[in-house]
Amino acid sequence: MAKGYWIAHVHVTDPEGYKKYVAANAVAFAKYGGRFLVRGGTHIVAVGAAKPRQVVIEFPDYAAAIECLDSDEYKRAAEFRDAASDADLIVAEGYDGPQPG
Repeated sequence: MAKGYWIAHVHVTDPEGYKKYVAANAVAFAKYGGRFLVRGGTHIVAVGAAKPRQVVIEFPDYAAAIECLDSDEYKRAAEFRDAASDADLIVAEGYDGPQPG
């Protein structure tokens, strides 16, 4: 079964407020098996434009990624996110098919 992923591009506008989001989202991510693969860090924009912060979170499957997004726990955390940042969030199903080579 393919994993689920959250892919977020974030511009933090209130660093202190964003810390509240980070603390609050941990509850939802733990409940639904979310695991950070990318959490800020160094990056380059190879094509196009991007916000300053990149985040990729892996879930056991796509259903868990959607359940987390729709959960009361995450909705509470999202209030902090929305107050402290401008974010784009995509939920995507992973790929389990053949690979090149």
